[in-house]
Amino acid sequence: MKLHPILAALRKHKAGTVLIALQIALTLAIVCNAVFIIGQRIQRVHRPTGLDEGNLFLVSQQWVGAPSADSADGVEKLDAMQREDLAALRQLPDVVSVAPINSVPLLNSSWTGSVSLKPGAEIGDKTGTRTAYYFTDEQVFPALGLKLVAGRAFNAGDVQHQGFRDNRPRPVAIITKALADKLYPKGHAVGQVMYSDGSSAPTTIVGVVERMQIPSSSSFGSSFVWNSTLIPTRLDANFARYAVRTRPGQLDAVMHAVTPLLYKVNPLRVLDDDSVRPFSDIRAKAYRADVGMAVLMGVICLILIAVTAAGIVGLTSFWVGQRHKQIGVRRALGARKVDILHYFQIENLLIAGAGVVLGVLLALGLNLWLMSHYEMTRIPLPYVLAGVLAMLAIGQAAVFVPARRASNVPPVEATRSV
Repeated sequence: MKLHPILAALRKHKAGTVLIALQIALTLAIVCNAVFIIGQRIQRVHRPTGLDEGNLFLVSQQWVGAPSADSADGVEKLDAMQREDLAALRQLPDVVSVAPINSVPLLNSSWTGSVSLKPGAEIGDKTGTRTAYYFTDEQVFPALGLKLVAGRAFNAGDVQHQGFRDNRPRPVAIITKALADKLYPKGHAVGQVMYSDGSSAPTTIVGVVERMQIPSSSSFGSSFVWNSTLIPTRLDANFARYAVRTRPGQLDAVMHAVTPLLYKVNPLRVLDDDSVRPFSDIRAKAYRADVGMAVLMGVICLILIAVTAAGIVGLTSFWVGQRHKQIGVRRALGARKVDILHYFQIENLLIAGAGVVLGVLLALGLNLWLMSHYEMTRIPLPYVLAGVLAMLAIGQAAVFVPARRASNVPPVEATRSV
């Protein structure tokens, strides 16, 4: 089929042709970037924390009238209260392990700082990096299901305790593999020392875990999301958190038993509806905004595609109505139904082709703008190519019905007066 008659017809309908091409271009630019954002959000939501999440829950509670942690005597009393809670929780049936902990991944309650290979180094030193601290005890591995890849786990002799605001030396620590690779790119981090938060007191790395995400799920922690440091220290304050692992299938039963048990141990405390939470709820809350954004972007994409398809259908139907007699003449001169169908399909392909070329430029430009104003990465070329193919396919699908209706115009239309 020759293109000259198609191009001549499009020149007579410049306004409609330009509008549809622009609509296709804008749809392609927005949908490509929206789908890329959706993909990033989905990948973010499903990234592993490093924990064995299935049978894990967190207890957060606060004592009423508790001693002050500003005195040594108060710290000892608070630590005794915390150890009493831990002993009671560990005696519950179907409890595998319990560990005190200041936070867990995705809780958005972080204690962050920096670690370096030089004593006294602050954040920004080339030998150091940011990290999130987890203060816990020797039962953290069975409680959280962490995977040790080098060195050893904590033992009871490593564990110390301090007031929440105290700043004591940290003799030993376990770090994540990501942090170990940052500090010691050539490997062999176990047995080496590091210095935390500008301290001159060395901390010996006794173990490396495969992965443990930091508590922050916001953009603040995106640059050090896997850089976690575990310190074998119980923090003593008027509040405490406990990570509890249960036997498979016993999560709900153990969770229901926690509140009455802790009130029995010490009634002078506050436990509300959110004090005992399965880790699945913590994950869902942390990524609620990401899921909402993905859903919103998906709805926007569907609306844009539907509007663009409707525009193609409407314009082609209008052109078919205007060309009834011309189509009848062509049929009378020997054109087959399939020739008429192909005519409108090629016409749409030319319009869509111009639209996607402009759309690719707009998509890349929009991506560059998002990169400069928001924390967006460069859109991969396959996303753009997939968008081009999708828009061309949508255009062909949208034009098919009016084009088929045009192919059914009988030759007798050529003899009818306008």
